[in-house]
Amino acid sequence: MALNGLPPIAGREAEILAVVQRPGPIAPPPSTLSLEGLNSAFACALHMHQPTIPAGADGGLISHLQYMQEHPNEGDNHNAEPFAQCYRRLVDILPGLIAEGCNPRIMLDYSGTLLWGFEQMGRGDILEALQRLATDPALTPHVEFLGTFWGHAVAPSTPIPDLKLQLLAWQHQFAAQFGLEALGRVKGFSPPEMHLPNHPDTLFALVSALRECGYRWLLVQEHSVENPDGSPLSRAQTLIPNRLVARNANGEEVSILALIKTQGSDTKLVGQMQPCYEALGLGRQPLGDRTVPALVSQIADGENGGVMMNEFPPAFAQAHRRLAEGDGRTVAVNGTEWLALLEADGLRDGDYPAIQAVGQRRLWQRLGEGRGAAALGDALAALQVEDPGFAMEGASWTNNLSWVRGYESVLEPMQQLSAAFHAHFDPLVAADPAITATPAYREALLHLLLLETSCFRYWGQGTWTDYAREIHRRGEALLAHPG
Repeated sequence: MALNGLPPIAGREAEILAVVQRPGPIAPPPSTLSLEGLNSAFACALHMHQPTIPAGADGGLISHLQYMQEHPNEGDNHNAEPFAQCYRRLVDILPGLIAEGCNPRIMLDYSGTLLWGFEQMGRGDILEALQRLATDPALTPHVEFLGTFWGHAVAPSTPIPDLKLQLLAWQHQFAAQFGLEALGRVKGFSPPEMHLPNHPDTLFALVSALRECGYRWLLVQEHSVENPDGSPLSRAQTLIPNRLVARNANGEEVSILALIKTQGSDTKLVGQMQPCYEALGLGRQPLGDRTVPALVSQIADGENGGVMMNEFPPAFAQAHRRLAEGDGRTVAVNGTEWLALLEADGLRDGDYPAIQAVGQRRLWQRLGEGRGAAALGDALAALQVEDPGFAMEGASWTNNLSWVRGYESVLEPMQQLSAAFHAHFDPLVAADPAITATPAYREALLHLLLLETSCFRYWGQGTWTDYAREIHRRGEALLAHPG
């Protein structure tokens, strides 16, 4: 998998894209479910992430999970092994429930840095568990892996040319560890921090990259989107798929299906299986001239906090046992499975309500018939003069945290390293795509992707921004003296 100790994040682009871009309907493993007689369903996802930091021996790049294990007396680092067990435990939980006659479902989102970290640490127990979840025919109908950015970047403040690099790097990592066939089943995308860009050009670039990389849908936070008239989504609308439309400054449009993550980010919602109990009280929802079963979608960290570490396993089992004993009108599903069932029932992407990123209605009204980056920039500037609170930084799981303000010390180096990377490598790749398989390319790409990790901002100034500065310094040195 590794080349000179580097993660498998590039070098197989043509092979990867040939697998993920296969045409045809959404096709997960055959579902044991049917829409007939259903009132409602719920879909739960677990998000798993640990960043890579320059804190190993002699400043080597290691997983933060490894750092936690090596420094157990700092903060909450004593939770390193409980976290590690959370990353593998579904392989123990699911077979027992299936044997009891339950029909459980779970979606799993692992960052690329975490998957690489398992390999660096020699945690074969975790990788073998995930291999079973990704490839064992007895388990794959019950488990869906979601794609994400390799380096856990937040899309709105990631340089646009790097969005596709982050996507492809994760696909490389996943394929290297679990195989191309398993990668071909990954059709849903989980944005880190549930962060959706609302700047038109950034959102257009993201959705375009998602489609180019074979994704059919993504999970979005309900307050990060709006209807075309600027109104918030209705309660009923959050319980059905929607079609996220992205339009850039030149008027070009691209779209992708979206499942709506409701309510807040509290891990108790998933840890105590609230989506299941909410779904039990719901009926079918209107969609055009028909009705479809309601779907409650939710995601939480898979390891953080006592609820997820301790309460989730018994709550997960209890919820699925209740469904098994019920009347069958409420079920657990996974996202791609749900969309495939609706597609098989005759629904197409254009049948779902169109939505857009929050704040775009005001922007389109101000822009009028204007086109191009200059007109868009003028419209944004005018809106910000009228309303200093108006921003195009995107929206995430919380509106109380900016991923931009106060982090110029990280963002400016990120932009500089990205520009230097593309100035050096883009002409070389255009001349010979095989360049992406070389250690020089992969090592420079690694530092670029790592510098964009959200943790270097989420955890505030201090040690974490120092980590970012060191990664930037090393990235610059690599580009100054490329191998």
